[in-house]
Amino acid sequence: MQATLPHRKTRTTRSARPAPRPAAPDHRAVVEEIFSFIAVRDLLLAEAEELTTEASLHRVWMANEFAERCLEPSRPPYQAQSLPEPEAQFERRRCKSIKMRIAELRTRTRPQAA
Repeated sequence: MQATLPHRKTRTTRSARPAPRPAAPDHRAVVEEIFSFIAVRDLLLAEAEELTTEASLHRVWMANEFAERCLEPSRPPYQAQSLPEPEAQFERRRCKSIKMRIAELRTRTRPQAA
């Protein structure tokens, strides 16, 4: 028995030019964005040093963790979306020192055991 409807043949057409690829972000824009995250972290640290509360320390900690993730070396093909390595190393050291500063501030806010 044959099918009552004929098989439909689809025609594929190819355009002469390939579909446009999404544009890679400009390196300067990526660097500026990473530095803006670092600046926010620094502002939150200054705020936490003025008025040290557990909530302000937590905000600084989260911002520092985020900045640290932004400073990790990128894998191929995303190397252009990171800071140059000398700058990234400097900022990673700053992240470590800020972790120590957060720990110092946290010990000041906790009541001492008698």
